[in-house]
Amino acid sequence: MNQYITLLLFSLSLTVTSCGQDSKTNREVEITTNTTLDEAALKSFSIDDYLKENQALDMLTDSIFHSLSDKQRVAQLIMPAAGKYGKPHETINGLIKDSLIGGILMLNGTVEQFTTWIKAFNQLNQSQGNLPFLYSADAEPSLVNRKIMGSTPVKKANEIDSIQEVESVTQKISADLNKIGINYNFSPVVDMSPNSTVGYRSFGKNPENIIPWSNQFIQTTQQNNIIATAKHFPGHGLVSGDTHKSLQVINGSLKEIQNYPPLIENGVLSIMVAHIAIENNEMFSTDGLPSTCSRRIVQDLLRDSLKFNGLIVTDAMNMGGVRNVPDNNTRAIAAGCDILLMPANARKAHEELMKAYQGNVIKKTIDASVRRIIRMKLCLGLI
Repeated sequence: MNQYITLLLFSLSLTVTSCGQDSKTNREVEITTNTTLDEAALKSFSIDDYLKENQALDMLTDSIFHSLSDKQRVAQLIMPAAGKYGKPHETINGLIKDSLIGGILMLNGTVEQFTTWIKAFNQLNQSQGNLPFLYSADAEPSLVNRKIMGSTPVKKANEIDSIQEVESVTQKISADLNKIGINYNFSPVVDMSPNSTVGYRSFGKNPENIIPWSNQFIQTTQQNNIIATAKHFPGHGLVSGDTHKSLQVINGSLKEIQNYPPLIENGVLSIMVAHIAIENNEMFSTDGLPSTCSRRIVQDLLRDSLKFNGLIVTDAMNMGGVRNVPDNNTRAIAAGCDILLMPANARKAHEELMKAYQGNVIKKTIDASVRRIIRMKLCLGLI
């Protein structure tokens, strides 16, 4: 991988120097030497840079993007699961060897297992010349001790008593994730509390705590160089059922949308979209589809209206709320999601997306998602 990046840096430095020579105006490119480019590309990027304007980061992201084949680009969008409720080890190894995935969800196992697996996955992935992986987990306060057995005991979200305790719990979770090698936390839950499936997993016992406590969780997580994820957009707390089992519906107005703008403004880096349809809402009807497959929700509302520029990840694509939607993988990416989480068949999902990509059906959409993912991997220091 170091040799790969060195070649990219050399190519990029020539491009930047040339640009500097061609234009001596106030648009003159700031980076004009190999040394400063090396420093900018390899040392100065951090997770805090992701949402900021940064010319060097833009250029390196673009250079890496252009170095990838179509197959490798599409792979960045696919994140299967490994663990007790994920795919067998052999299946994950096969996907890595064939360069078909860009990350892995660690789903139900022990600290020791996950640490060992991630080291092995990394070695295999590097030997194939693939970009490093995003490793994710549902490390919510209410789930982490069950999802990652042997992790530091913490209170469930609805048992936490103060914002100081939120910070303490988040530090413990983040320390465990860093020790294991997990860099992407699908937490916090920012839903309201009435729904029995997600209610105990949020800070919504006292509704006024949801935004400040969620923000504290997000900031502390990201200060530990881990992506935080607000979920489940556009709101799971006020629906009655369970999207694991079937498609759920928001009838009328999107009452939980108000929880997201303050978190977006404060720099949350990821948002997870739920398998929830919206009806009796002229502006945001999903026409019977889950929000994950609705461009009106993902692109028009979340990206364009709420101005969210981070990573958008689907809820698990093998859940009942989306599993039976025809062409669900392609629909979710076409809607504007960047990462397909747990497609029922990752190899088939890659094949479907490749067909759409090379047929120019959703090429621009996929290219934008790939660039966002590469940028995140650079900012995490993975590349």
